[in-house]
Amino acid sequence: MSSSPTGGGHLTDDERLLAELGYKQELERSWGGFTNFAISFSIISILSGCFTTYYVAWDYGGPIAISIGWPLIWLFTMVIALCMAEIVSAYPTAGGLYYWSSKLGGPGWGWFTGWFNLVGVIAIVAGVDYGCATFTSATIGLFDSSWTGGLTNIFYIFVAILAIHTLVNLFPAHILSWWNNISAYWHLIGAAVVVLVLAFDLNTPHQSLSFVFTHTVNNSGFAHHYFWFYILPLGFLMTQYTITGYDASAHLSEETSGAAKAAAQGLWRSVFYAGVTGYILLLAFTFAAHNVGFVNGASTFHGASNAYGAGSVISIFASSLGLTAFKLVMVISAVGQFFCGGAGMTSASRMMFAFSRDRAVPGHQLWSKVAPNKAPRNASLAVAVISLLITAPALKGNHVGVPVAFFAVVSVTTIGLYVAYTIPVYLRWRMGDEFKAGPWTLGDRYKWMCPLAFGEVIVVSIYFMLPTAPAGWPGNSLFDWSLVNYAPILLVAVIGFAGIWWMASAKNWFKGPIRTVDLPAEAGD
Repeated sequence: MSSSPTGGGHLTDDERLLAELGYKQELERSWGGFTNFAISFSIISILSGCFTTYYVAWDYGGPIAISIGWPLIWLFTMVIALCMAEIVSAYPTAGGLYYWSSKLGGPGWGWFTGWFNLVGVIAIVAGVDYGCATFTSATIGLFDSSWTGGLTNIFYIFVAILAIHTLVNLFPAHILSWWNNISAYWHLIGAAVVVLVLAFDLNTPHQSLSFVFTHTVNNSGFAHHYFWFYILPLGFLMTQYTITGYDASAHLSEETSGAAKAAAQGLWRSVFYAGVTGYILLLAFTFAAHNVGFVNGASTFHGASNAYGAGSVISIFASSLGLTAFKLVMVISAVGQFFCGGAGMTSASRMMFAFSRDRAVPGHQLWSKVAPNKAPRNASLAVAVISLLITAPALKGNHVGVPVAFFAVVSVTTIGLYVAYTIPVYLRWRMGDEFKAGPWTLGDRYKWMCPLAFGEVIVVSIYFMLPTAPAGWPGNSLFDWSLVNYAPILLVAVIGFAGIWWMASAKNWFKGPIRTVDLPAEAGD
């Protein structure tokens, strides 16, 4: 009998399936189904996205972009998640999406899916950690009146948070499972505490149902006649960005027991529960937004002007809560964002490892190495350095105070991930009934769910590459490079690099996933 790919003579069901897919068991498989769910739920992180990008929905649409926009976009993301769950059940590998595309469509599809996915998961780390730094800076200011904040100090905090998350991910999977399990409970309990505080500890009356479900706001700078077809769709970025990162359930499938079912369930359940709990949280924010003038940055509250920026959820807390409750909510959110960034680094490092394992990343020999404790250390370090570089423009502000760099990183995350999500979904739909499903399947429902999924992504990807301020449009008389949404520039640069490399060289040698093991014959065969 041939030797086991894991070094022993007997294969578990997970190891045998992984060997059939072409890989030996290199990572530590110590996660259960709850932990697989927990990492995706943590990366979606309603304590991160709902807090840090609330201003996007408020400024580009107002309450209706939240009360109506969230459930609308969430339904589309549920369809996408269910389609992805069916595919991960058939192919539970760390490479996840690019592996699926390679098997369903060929090496070229896998190559570009992998690059979109890699860009997206790294941008998640950058965006979440920078958002966490912003909230941490604001929280420090509540406890220390001498704290000045500012872009430089926020960036220093960002670097420190990124370093901690890199360090945490140098540990093996069973250590990381504690991190993600605690994170899931923190998100559930913490969100409940925030909702209760906003429901019962306000020092101002709640807004009306009419305000929450019909009121509009336009702080974009664009003329209001653009509202319905340009401004409001930009506000949907909050929802689309927040509900991302659930491909982590796929990337961590090689570390999950019973992955063919557990990874599929972890993926779609994380989207479902994040959608429900996130909506409750956002409604609590919006009902508490009584001082609309202060939230819009156009008035003062108790003699103080709004230093948090127009539309910021922090301005709602500042004008609606007492100081103790304000501090409590900010601490809960900042800690949740900290957990989220660590989970994002875990997912991104596994994607970097897997894509490098198939030689698709420059320096793949380094990034595909696994440390003696079975952690992809080098891949984690690479993700950290790239995250730092793409966030560096945040050090430079602009005269109108628009956080263009953060908006761009959020857009890159959303576009990169959702394009990567829907390429294999499209390929699975194209394959039709020839697709060999795993134990978790959609049945015939894929026939309408798959085209709906990739159709929605095409539309939102176009919107999220558009300028977010009038002066960000080339040709505008007030054009300012500091207001340009550089998301399309970064995406074109990376995908252009991948495309040139593909045409010049990779198409001749990249044949998709490389088998690292031959399935051993059972005794007696």
